[in-house]
Amino acid sequence: MKQLQYIYIYTEKNYLLHLCSFLVCYFITMARVHVSCILAFFFFSNLCFCFNPKHLDSSAITGEWSSAGATWYGSPDGYGSDGGACGYGSAVGQAPFSSMITAIGPSLYNNGKECGACYKVKCTANPSCSGESVTVVITDYCPGGPCASDAAHFDLSGTAFGALAVSGEEGKLRDAGVLEVKYSRVACNYPGKNIEFHVDQGSNPYYFAVVVEYEEGEGDISGIDLKEEGSGSGEWRALQQSWGATWKLDAGGELHPPLSIRLTSGSGQTLVAKKVIPEGWQAGTTYKSFVNY
Repeated sequence: MKQLQYIYIYTEKNYLLHLCSFLVCYFITMARVHVSCILAFFFFSNLCFCFNPKHLDSSAITGEWSSAGATWYGSPDGYGSDGGACGYGSAVGQAPFSSMITAIGPSLYNNGKECGACYKVKCTANPSCSGESVTVVITDYCPGGPCASDAAHFDLSGTAFGALAVSGEEGKLRDAGVLEVKYSRVACNYPGKNIEFHVDQGSNPYYFAVVVEYEEGEGDISGIDLKEEGSGSGEWRALQQSWGATWKLDAGGELHPPLSIRLTSGSGQTLVAKKVIPEGWQAGTTYKSFVNY
């Protein structure tokens, strides 16, 4: 059953239903069993659609708009700072983040556990505001100034801040100082992307640290567990949050890859990337999975 769940998460296409029925019909034919493919179709329709991997935390993603302050940092057309407090490195300036990122004040940062969460932001209070919303991802932390004093504050990249403006008035909006904006938590969506695991440069056979990137849905992670598939123990071992989006395990002995990683979202939804860290893994390398929320 779990394998079917992984297939559904990976494809995220409605045609899985037809694939299921086709495969059943094929194997029935090969086995020369005289059973109607129509019956198989309806049976597997129920089987395939019993999975719904894109669960969202309704308490976090409500669609409601709240008020916040907004500033910008870095270069006018840049991505804030390289990586920021969440640890995403140069990925913040590349697709799918594409510089549309934000540092966040303490009220929403949650000690780094909100790294990767997505928000829509819009402004209407300034003549240079377009009134259209843009989607940004939390990749950095803003600890002082209005970030700390405001009930909520977005310190946007220059690119994201400029995207709030009427075309041609990006410079005027950047000169406005602290801007009043509206924000709303939304589901993250990275078409064509599955979750990736960047193994920290300091990792070794006895110490493992990883940054998780491109989680769809809620976007944030509340827990990570690791299983040493090479040991045969079948035991899941909990990682500890090190800083930002980096999680670590002091193994206390040599790790036995391949390694499977289980993610838990902010609302408790779990997802397993089976054997995503292979034998012979190397620190500083990014490994792509076949799954996403």
